Amino acid sequence: MDVVVFGAGSLGSLIGGLLAREHAVTLVGREEHARAVQEDGLRLTGKVEDVVHPRASTNVPDTTDIVIVTVKAHDTPAAVEALSACDCDAVLSLQNGMGNEERLAALDTEILAGTVTYGAIQDEPGSVRCTGLGEVVLGPPDGGRSALADRIGDAFKAAGIETTVAPDMPRRLWEKLAVNAGINATTALSRVPNGALSDGPLSDVARRAARETARVARSRGVDLADDDAIAALESVVEATADNESSMYRDVQSGRRTEVDAINGHVAESDVETPANELLAALLRGWEREQNLRN
Repeated sequence: MDVVVFGAGSLGSLIGGLLAREHAVTLVGREEHARAVQEDGLRLTGKVEDVVHPRASTNVPDTTDIVIVTVKAHDTPAAVEALSACDCDAVLSLQNGMGNEERLAALDTEILAGTVTYGAIQDEPGSVRCTGLGEVVLGPPDGGRSALADRIGDAFKAAGIETTVAPDMPRRLWEKLAVNAGINATTALSRVPNGALSDGPLSDVARRAARETARVARSRGVDLADDDAIAALESVVEATADNESSMYRDVQSGRRTEVDAINGHVAESDVETPANELLAALLRGWEREQNLRN
């Protein structure tokens, strides 16, 4: 299978690098990273040790079988523009937050949704560190089955990626949102690794945010119980205790966060969501003071 990864940062480079063990892959990312990969290959370190040789570029090829989008949620409109001239069978979003698939639907191709529990950090151009093995789950964003999703799932499995093709992606996306709503903003504002949410006052904040997300999901017809959202949150906190969340790393680096697509999305509801509203307001306030948003 011919694969383009659009937004080859940490996660995109890891997934693209794993796929490159079996498939023809093009990483589309920043110039310095693309140049390093072109010259010396992509070095995978950490939980996966390998050197692979995908193509790398700052431009999107004209044709491919599948495009995997891994940009930040606020960069999705730019992704739509960049991909508009690319002829492909499907676009798979492996992004955080909600609303990405709806924006990508402007493209004239099949859109698939996905979640990822692999951990990745890009230490330097041409290298990505796998901080935790995980799973890719993918399927139609509105639920159900898709022959193309099955084919893409088989391609991921052939590359050694633990993969599930799921008919219940709406529930899985909301469960992932509950986890991110609880972990990302709480760790970013408190400047702590994920494991700090296992107990104490920060655990309470994270749990409140996750429960609110489950309530909003149910108000929109998605069957996600509070207990299931909390169980998913606790599982990720335990599995990634030593990791720093992507939002915490964004704050450390002075970058705009994905709060609008995570806590902000939860707060845009008729359901009362005081924890998510407060977390979103605090992060948006920080971004405004850093001149990262209007």
